[in-house]
This record gives sequence, C-alpha cells and structure tokens, in this order.
Amino acid sequence: MKTIKLAPVLLLLLFFMDTNTSKAAGAAQISYTVTFPEAQAHYADVEMNISNLHQNAVDLKMPVWTPGSYLIREFSKNIESFSVSSNGKVVAAPKIRKNCWHINTIGLSSITVKYRVYCFEISVRTSFIDASHAFLSTTGIFIYPDKMLHQPSTIHIIPYKGWTKVSTSLEMVNNDPFMRHSPNFDILFDSPIEVGNQDVFGFDAVGVKYEVCMVGGGNYDKERLKKDMAKIVETETNIFGENPNKHYVFIVHNYQRGGGGLEHLSSTTLGASRDSYANENGYRNFLSLVAHEHFHLWNVKRLRPIALGPFDYDNENYTTDLWIAEGFTAYYQNLVLRHANLTTPDVFLTTVGAEMSTMENQPGAKIQPLAESSYDSWIKAYRPNENSINSTISYYDKGAEVATLLDLEIINDSKGKYSLDDVMKYMYNTYYKLNKRGYTDVEFKKGLEKFAGKNLDEFYKKYVYGLDQIDYNKYLGYAGYKVTDELAASNDPTLGITFMPNNPKKIVVSVLRGSAAWIDGINVNDELTAIDGTPVTDVATILNGKKTGDKISVSVMRDGLPLVLPVTLLRNPKVNFKVEALANPTAQQLLVQKKWLGL
Repeated sequence: MKTIKLAPVLLLLLFFMDTNTSKAAGAAQISYTVTFPEAQAHYADVEMNISNLHQNAVDLKMPVWTPGSYLIREFSKNIESFSVSSNGKVVAAPKIRKNCWHINTIGLSSITVKYRVYCFEISVRTSFIDASHAFLSTTGIFIYPDKMLHQPSTIHIIPYKGWTKVSTSLEMVNNDPFMRHSPNFDILFDSPIEVGNQDVFGFDAVGVKYEVCMVGGGNYDKERLKKDMAKIVETETNIFGENPNKHYVFIVHNYQRGGGGLEHLSSTTLGASRDSYANENGYRNFLSLVAHEHFHLWNVKRLRPIALGPFDYDNENYTTDLWIAEGFTAYYQNLVLRHANLTTPDVFLTTVGAEMSTMENQPGAKIQPLAESSYDSWIKAYRPNENSINSTISYYDKGAEVATLLDLEIINDSKGKYSLDDVMKYMYNTYYKLNKRGYTDVEFKKGLEKFAGKNLDEFYKKYVYGLDQIDYNKYLGYAGYKVTDELAASNDPTLGITFMPNNPKKIVVSVLRGSAAWIDGINVNDELTAIDGTPVTDVATILNGKKTGDKISVSVMRDGLPLVLPVTLLRNPKVNFKVEALANPTAQQLLVQKKWLGL
C-alpha cells in the first residue's frame, strides 16, 4: 500500500483544535472524493469513506450555518440521493433530524457514504457550480461524523472537463493540487475551495505567501493589486505584531455587479464588480473590502468573542460582541487604507462623515441597542424586511462609529501614546496567544479601559447598551474636527418613502418611521398613481414647489383597490454630515490628529 506523506500542518495554534485526539491510536480514517459529472446542472457528487470504525453507531451531520454568516441556512436542504454502503452492501441510513442520518455500524469497520449537493446560490457563503467553475463553501458540502470534529480528513477533487486549477488554503498532499488535507473539521469548514480555470497570481508580504484567485474576468491590474494588497497586509500585520499564516488565499468572484466578503482562518472569499477596478472609487472600494476581510484574520478568526468557538454547527452561537468583531473591522477597513497611504486624509474624513450619515439616517438607530443588534443577528440582520430600517441598526455601521469614538478617546486620553491598535494587539496576545480562548464582554471592556485610562461604564451604557445620541463633535473635537450637517438649514418636504427600483410603477418598498407617509397611512406595496390629481411619474418633480406643512391628496392602488389618502408633508429629516477642521486647533488636538490619521 502506498504511503501518503502529509504536508506539515500549519495551523496548530487554533484555539479549539484538539491535536492529541486526532493522533490517537485506532482513530477513524475519513476521506472525501468530490466529482462534478453534471456541473452544468449545478451538482457536486460527494463520496465519503470512513474506515477503522470501532463503534456501534455513527451519526452523520451537515452544518446548518457557516461561521461568519450568522443565519441558520439549512444546508442539508440541498442534499439528494443520500446512501450508505459497506463492502458493497446497502446499509440503512434513516434521517433522525433535518441534518442528521443515523447509521448502525455494529459489525462494520468501514462505510461509504454517497450523496449529491445542489449548488446554485451566488454569494460568498454558499456553494455555486456551473460549467465554468465550482465554488465549494465547505459547510454546505461536507457531511461529518458526530463527535469527530477533531478528526483529520483528505479531500480528493476530480475536476469537471477542462478545469485545471484548485484554490484553497487547505494544504496539498504530495504536491498534488487536487488532493488536500484538513487537520480537523473546524479547519475544513473554514476553508472554501475554488475549482476551475481561475486567474491565479500571488505576492509575498511579511514572510507570508499570498495567492489571489480571480474568477469571472475583470479589468484589474495585477501589478497594482499586488503592490497595494501587500501594503494592506503589512499595515494590518504591524497592528498585531505578527501574521499567523504561512499561506493565505483571496478567492475573488467578479460579477457584473457584485460585493460582499466572508472571512476564513487562512483565506477569504470576496465578491466584486468585474468592471469597477479601473474606476478610482470602485478600486478603492475593492481595497477597502480586502482590508476588511483580511483584518478578520486576527479580529474574529483568532481574537474572538468567547461564544464563537468551538462552534456548535447544529444551532445558533449567540454573542453580543459582533459590534467588535464586525464593527471594529468595518472601522479599520478605512483606517488601514489611510495608514497605508492608499487614501488621502480628506478621503478618509469624507468616508467618516458619510458613515455617520448612513447610521443617523436609519430610524432603527433609535430603537435597537448595539449589543442587541449583535445578539439578534440570527433572526434580524440576515433577514431584513420592509421595516428593518425602522427597527434595527447594523452592528457594522454603529460598531464602526463606536470604534471611531473609542480610538479618539484613547489617543486623546493617552496624549498620543496609545490608540485602539494597542487594545487590539493586547487582546490578541492575551486571549488568543496566552489564554487560547475567546474573550468575554467584560474582558474586552477591561482591555479598552486599560489603554483609555478610565472607566467606560458610562460610555457602554450610552452607546453599547443604550440609545443615546452620539456626541460626534465631542470626539472629533479631540482631533481638531467638527461635523457639520449640510442639510441642517433645509426645509424641503418629503413623503418619507422609497420605491421599487427599475419598475415604471411607483410601488412603495419602505416607509420611514415618523414620516408623512408613516403618520398618514401610506403602506408598503401601495402603488402611487397620483398626487393632487397629477399622475405620478416622478414624485420629486410633483412635490417641487410644495412646502413643509402643505396638505396633499395621494391616490394609491392597494390590493387592486383605489384609495385616496390625505397627507400632510413633513420636513425631510435626512442628514448629510461633513467632517471639517476647527479653526486654530491646539497642540493637543494636532497631536491626536497626527496619530489618528497616520500623518
């Protein structure tokens, strides 16, 4: 029998990895073979072999969610043709839960499991297969034996016709790109796999080999990307003092219109618009996405809330700290570009003002506290409806604002000695490296207080657990800036509604809390047909010349029936914040400004 020499395991420091159990004598051996006989119809065929069994029963499970995307997605719904055999004989495999099959293995030393997975959902967190390529989001592809998450496995990819490449952070076996090894299932489920003819290029930074895998074409400049992505890697590594990888993979899916990203332990999957790279704003947005997902290499994948590892793949994993895991990362995605000199101070400050505006223009910011937003991500964040803007706040958006305040507070109170960078490095060293576990809410707060030099009870009460209006000028003032609302003097009237895009009919898709439409009863799904008898083609044009307080008559179709509603126009409450420099800043303000902006 040929001996397979496995590549060195590079991730031995993972918190939740039990390195001893996987080496125990008599442990089961697990391997997978993945084929694509009907890639054009969006299927992957998986054969799983488990040998060296010494137990009376095995429960086989598929995760119901994927780490980093906090929603129960029920991946087992995509499984077809599930069967189990041993030595050529069929073995009964009743399903005992939505994602679990029970196998009686009395007298069996090995079993072969075969199943098909339908993969036709385009996103960074779900699998997609067609004749051009396969993206395998591994939580939705690989079934695992219950209570064997610590076990290693090998994955053999047999490509569809014409496919020549595999991109993944899983290590090769015997330098075969189509044969990969995973030390345990936590790592397998954190290592997406791209198979096809992707454009692959790379760069070295801080002693780490980076691979960039471009799928779907695009007008990107490889040399520019190599240079600028390396700057991002170097800047982020400097914050934490080390880069824990030896090999890292960016899987980039380029679409006509695309976006989003999902972080992994040694890789990330990004969505981008293929023709946006030649546009400076589009290019900067892509670099911001790169900075965000790569920053997760530390923040959340290693420095993590205590609830996020070891993972329960059957149920929700609740935490009130996603505002740190995601919100801080959203703050750093722009700060890193500034400190890497990939954006100017003016562009950074414009972004700060725009993000403040985004949050303040969401009525839900006055309804849902930040910590609650994190905890309820499983039922609200990934399931928005027509009223979400009125009842929720994004832990990305408000978390980034809170990070901004804390960074400025720390820099100011320490007279430029410390910043939020020092908190992140301290927490990483203390909880990931030293204690080898996640942090609690209280522990992260203490880390912030250590460098702020003060108790943050009142800050948390206001902005993390409460709904107080953020005092932007107080914190921006530390750096010699103020925020000005460019719409403050406006008294323009509005209905407070938005319409279905790309539809000639004016069908309402959202009604802002407290707006004229909200108060006077215009509903989502109403079709506006006329205002004061004038057919509706462009609401802004019809309201031109109207004043706040004017009474109008709005004709709508609701459930196929005509209805006329009297509406009193109200002032548009929208804000448009601009960050401006204070006149005659003090020496202390200039010191904070220099530290904050990396001048």
